[in-house]
Amino acid sequence: MVLLPQKAIFWEDTGSLLLSDLHLGKVSHFRKAGIAVPGAVIHRDYEVLDALLNTWAVRQLVILGDLFHSVVNAEWGLFSDWLDRHPRLSCGLVKGNHDVLPDERYRLQRIQVFGEVLRVPPFVFSHVPLAGVDEGYNLSGHLHPAVKLRGEGGQQLTLPCFYFGPARGLLPAFGHFTGRAVIRPERESRVFVVAENRVFPL
Repeated sequence: MVLLPQKAIFWEDTGSLLLSDLHLGKVSHFRKAGIAVPGAVIHRDYEVLDALLNTWAVRQLVILGDLFHSVVNAEWGLFSDWLDRHPRLSCGLVKGNHDVLPDERYRLQRIQVFGEVLRVPPFVFSHVPLAGVDEGYNLSGHLHPAVKLRGEGGQQLTLPCFYFGPARGLLPAFGHFTGRAVIRPERESRVFVVAENRVFPL
């Protein structure tokens, strides 16, 4: 598996691009509520997705939850148009807590809905981290993991990260318009920070 600075994972053996927490529609949701968010933010995630498809031999997109942030708004049409421009790309969704649209809405756009858990040995994919998994390694999202780095001069920097514990791993939030939550790594875990268009281990 290749950890990408665009906050996704490319699983070479299956041609799968794994990502979590796009939260498409969030910008329009906030703007509708009167919160001034620049409209240009909407297009950044699509630019990144296009760049990934042009770089890697991606056959399928596997989204580990929170594809769309809210009920249908104008941004759903943008995502539908984007999928139409990539007819050979299959798309699957492991449902997250923000994926409230009816399953039929996803299926109309060629999105296969897997429910809350997808088992593809040796992995068990979910949105929310699973408490206990015996049949595989759990990869999930939901928490928007980040770590806080402290310098000798007292400076601090919070960066998104990939986190891999003994039994489960976390993907950073893919969407640009998302928050971050600082995690406390377990013993025997590995953390890979995303910064300056690079991924590097801590």
